[in-house]
Amino acid sequence: MTDRPPLEIPASMSSADVELVAAARALLAGAYVAGRHEVVAAMRMSDGSIQLGVHVDGSARRSSVCAECVAAGNVFAHAATTGAVPDVVACVAVLRLPGDTEHVIEPCGVCAELITDYWPDARVWVTRGGETRAVTAAELLPAKRRRGW
Repeated sequence: MTDRPPLEIPASMSSADVELVAAARALLAGAYVAGRHEVVAAMRMSDGSIQLGVHVDGSARRSSVCAECVAAGNVFAHAATTGAVPDVVACVAVLRLPGDTEHVIEPCGVCAELITDYWPDARVWVTRGGETRAVTAAELLPAKRRRGW
């Protein structure tokens, strides 16, 4: 049994963020492989585009890559090829568990670090205490120091 409630779109979610969740779920439907590709992430850039990422599990744990990190790489690839500003305004990650239930999940610590390095003001959808809601990326790591590039 899990403490994660099945994915439900909260009334507070904007239509743009509903679209973000739909993009993540659509990718998950095609990419899901139990034990290998169970999480996808979707990031909306300030230009309106959505960049996606799939979790890639590896047998050597260090070789695994989280969906948020893949999506972040796609943000920078999109920006480099289109001239867009690599600015993320919203992101969501969706996990599929055995039994095909889907859940909005919070980024792991490493992904939270990466997201707050680049987009501390981005809206990140999380499920806490049974409620799916938006927080700023900076709220994921409230004691984090801002990185000076």
